[in-house]
Amino acid sequence: MSDNINHPKHYNINCDGVQAIETYDYINSWKMGYAEGNIIKYVSRHKHKGKAVQDLKKARWYLDRLIKELEEEESK
Repeated sequence: MSDNINHPKHYNINCDGVQAIETYDYINSWKMGYAEGNIIKYVSRHKHKGKAVQDLKKARWYLDRLIKELEEEESK
């Protein structure tokens, strides 16, 4: 039975026999912030949800925002 709340299929893709890791666990293991985590989330799942371009655009939005924030920090 599929669990669309806790473990949807696009959360844990097993590629080429490699042990899969859920995106949430990967993001936490690298102690990423909100924007970084969303970039990884949208890029890693874009092929598996049926809205690839939309998800990549969401990732780009977060990346552009993160870049802007870092540029503003550096200019202080």
